[in-house]
Amino acid sequence: MKTVVTFGEIMGRLAAPGNLRLRQTRDLEVTYAGAEASVAASICNFGGTARYVTALPKHALADATMDAVRAVGIDTQYVLRTDEGRLGLYFLETGANQRPSNVIYDRDDSAISITPADRYDWASILKGAQWLHLSGITPALSKNAAEATRIAAQKAKYAGATVSIDLNFRGKLWKWAPPKSSRELAQETMKEILPFVDVVIANEEDCHDVLGIQAGDTDVHSGSLDTSRYPEVARQVIKQFPNISKVAITLRESLSATHNNWGAMLYDVAADQPVFAPLDPNGNYQPYQIKNIVDRVGGGDAFAGGLIFSLITEELSEPQTAVSFAVAASCLKHSIKGDFNYSTRGEVESLMGGSASGRVIR
Repeated sequence: MKTVVTFGEIMGRLAAPGNLRLRQTRDLEVTYAGAEASVAASICNFGGTARYVTALPKHALADATMDAVRAVGIDTQYVLRTDEGRLGLYFLETGANQRPSNVIYDRDDSAISITPADRYDWASILKGAQWLHLSGITPALSKNAAEATRIAAQKAKYAGATVSIDLNFRGKLWKWAPPKSSRELAQETMKEILPFVDVVIANEEDCHDVLGIQAGDTDVHSGSLDTSRYPEVARQVIKQFPNISKVAITLRESLSATHNNWGAMLYDVAADQPVFAPLDPNGNYQPYQIKNIVDRVGGGDAFAGGLIFSLITEELSEPQTAVSFAVAASCLKHSIKGDFNYSTRGEVESLMGGSASGRVIR
């Protein structure tokens, strides 16, 4: 299997224990993760090969982030270590019931946000690579990070690699070109990157915020989605960017912070055919009911990692199988603390096959 390359920021994650609020605790649980690193971790945990690229300062905390990444088998040989910039951080408060989770970012002047785009040796980074995965989070950090993301996509496309991007709109981050609003800046920037992309991953909010596309009158906050509208959303994405060959849209029905229904649609342009997962025994869409979420942060990245892995694995690459694998992988991630999905390929395929009881394996 050839290498999947991912590019983006990795941070320190400082989380309040359990369901405590940040103002209640003086003890924070420290782990290390970022969207693109989480995708690489999933691919390695499924048995694939992944290379992660970022920029980090030269100190012990940055060393710890690399320890976390290397522990799951990710190749870090092209990570830049710089004399300027800092390690980005985010603080997490995990919600419960009707109280939502909350994230506080502390990422200004991080190493990746101040590193010029021409510092990355993309010819070497992409050597032997089959796929490049990006997200809309990294270009939200700074003009430098946005330019590096665009160049990475362009270089990968010219090198013959498949390029995917998770739109991942983060309104709290798109602040580097005032007086433009977060949406205005995201739309302007991402429309320079998307012409080099083959596979788009998003949810409905991302499509609306980044591309101005909405699924009719569907309200993502109501806890109920009209799935019949999503093929048209995918077609509108492709109308704007005809270079795109696949659009994956995750379908989250948020009933509370700890109870979500979860599924997805994959639209394949060549077949002009949407497929949904998971399916009931009659072949109808029936989302996973996740009633006791342990940690939903990284759930979308687990989906992206599962989708990429399945699409590059011959026996999983048929669209229905690929989206089923990705949704099952993400479902399992909701049971795992931290950003990384430590589920194995066998565990994902077991859930795909209907083993959802959670019984002890002896």
